[in-house]
Amino acid sequence: MPEKSPSRGERRKLRTRAALIEAAQEIYSQRGDFDVSIQQITEAADVGFGSFYNHFSSKAELLEAAIAEALETHAAWLEGLLADVDDPAVVFATSMRLTGRLIRTHPRMARVMMNMNSRGALLEASYGHAAHARRDIEAAIDAGRFAVEDVRVALACATGCLLAVVHLCETDPKASVDDMTDQTVLNVLRMFGMEDAEAHRIVTLPLPVDEPPTVSI
Repeated sequence: MPEKSPSRGERRKLRTRAALIEAAQEIYSQRGDFDVSIQQITEAADVGFGSFYNHFSSKAELLEAAIAEALETHAAWLEGLLADVDDPAVVFATSMRLTGRLIRTHPRMARVMMNMNSRGALLEASYGHAAHARRDIEAAIDAGRFAVEDVRVALACATGCLLAVVHLCETDPKASVDDMTDQTVLNVLRMFGMEDAEAHRIVTLPLPVDEPPTVSI
């Protein structure tokens, strides 16, 4: 049986929820915090104040949904883009190279990641880049490509290195985002036990040309 199309009321609810999430993404990326009233959020979303509680029980729940949707959309795009790559080390490195370039391609999302990291939420999230990166690290260990004793420590090191260089690129307008990101990924691969020549080969592979998904952040 074909799926039933959403009714007019259901479509309206979906549009309202999407508007609230988009407003939350915009506010958080611009401010770096969510210290605003629900009235301000609904005004930014151009929806009625009473509509808020039809979708979310609190501002915290809305913010969690807004961040999760943006980061998971981008992480899922990376996963689809690299679905045909057999080497998990290449998958990990390419994902890291593309994520580092967010400060150039999607600066708002890069700032959201840095804001999350500042409060320790990025590594603990069950969605988005960190969750996917952890899986890729584990696959590379199983394939004998990485020599890592503790996956959680490895993920923390990789995340810290990447976000640090993103911060450097954001604060230095003369910095080459691509070069600095690739140098960072090269050093991470070395840290994970990869031979220098192989690490160099991986970080000089051509990047996929597909455009990242359009998200509000």
